[in-house]
Amino acid sequence: MPRAKVAAFAFKGNLRRVICTLNGAETFNCSLFPTKGDYFITLGKKLRDTLRLNVGDSVAMELYKDESKYGMPMPEEFAEVLKQDKEGDRLFKALLPGNQRLMLKLIVFVKDVDRRIARSLAGVELLKRSDGKFDYHAQHLAMRIAGAKDPTKAIDEYREFLNGNKA
Repeated sequence: MPRAKVAAFAFKGNLRRVICTLNGAETFNCSLFPTKGDYFITLGKKLRDTLRLNVGDSVAMELYKDESKYGMPMPEEFAEVLKQDKEGDRLFKALLPGNQRLMLKLIVFVKDVDRRIARSLAGVELLKRSDGKFDYHAQHLAMRIAGAKDPTKAIDEYREFLNGNKA
């Protein structure tokens, strides 16, 4: 994307969050990355496969400045957990913006509501137990265990993880 078009968004600082629609079909939140005076976005394999794109293919792209608070939508389930857990809310809001987005992505990634609730609870609990320090791998593991299909096994594994016996 040419620098002149990006300038029209009037971004402040290095944060260039946008909502992108490709070929009128797939809409997602992303960042614009600088390269040799212009900008680009990254497309993961899953998205390229969905759109049947190969490296070097041309795409129709619509961009809108992302005005959301976190650079992506806040999952309802996580918002409710934060509303009910003031300490968790304080710790989440104290995270760097990139870590906030990573935490939200770990929750949004799952489509099942019950699993999003479990991931939200596990993520906040881990934040509290780690004094607000964000560790992506620990968060991912805790949320994956908490959202497991076998709740009894997941609870046991999650307890082991929290007690320092990494699963």
